[in-house]
Amino acid sequence: MISEKQKQENFDWARSRYHTEYNAFLAHYKVLDCLEHAKGNSVLDLACGDGTLTAMLKNKFRRIVGVDASSKHLAEAKKVLPDVEFHENLIEDFSTEEKFDTVLMLDVLEHVEDPMLVLQKSASFLNDNGVLIVHVPNAHAINRKIAVIMGTLESCEELSPFDINIAGHRRSYTLETLQNDVRKAGLNVVKTGGIFYKMLSTAQMDWFLKNGLWEEGGFGWGRVGAEKSKDWKAEFCRASYEIGKERPKDCNVIYAVISK
Repeated sequence: MISEKQKQENFDWARSRYHTEYNAFLAHYKVLDCLEHAKGNSVLDLACGDGTLTAMLKNKFRRIVGVDASSKHLAEAKKVLPDVEFHENLIEDFSTEEKFDTVLMLDVLEHVEDPMLVLQKSASFLNDNGVLIVHVPNAHAINRKIAVIMGTLESCEELSPFDINIAGHRRSYTLETLQNDVRKAGLNVVKTGGIFYKMLSTAQMDWFLKNGLWEEGGFGWGRVGAEKSKDWKAEFCRASYEIGKERPKDCNVIYAVISK
């Protein structure tokens, strides 16, 4: 029988490989969210994947350590961050006596066999006053609600073939089910919210950002030509992030800030 680690080795998804334009913007705002809620000077990144977010966070903290089960993803992370300490382990198998001010588990809980066990294990690496920050994709994101009405999804909670075979998702989450799992793990929910109001599928968003009418004006979004020097693509993404703060249940990503 194939082991859990072998399963994780077989999933190809990485932020730097799929839907790169959209994932670059989303990564920026995921990092902003982490910095808003993080504590202290030390961070444990579970699971760090190819190191895209680890690299964006590195200079904000005195110490950062990455853990991932995939040797191929860690190889990419080490190329970018040769001076960072990485460990090749499942979260369930990782062990250290070190305690951290902040533990990150970004887009991980939807992948694991036992989410409550992984939450408990991750929280065990926290200092007494530390925080665990969890990000998961939102099953009730507005683009998924639209997809159900269109008929491309049967329900918001349905996992697509891409979710299952490329990304390796085992479950979907809403703000309510995320909080339920945290509480079942015996942990405390300090705060919840959403990151990025995403109205199209990931592939459509990526195409839109790469090919949209961003520079020449005439795109029909109100006043045209008043501020030609603006980066309208970046402004669109910033606006989507700001609107998402007001409508967390509709966002692409939902988060929980957790304490022991």
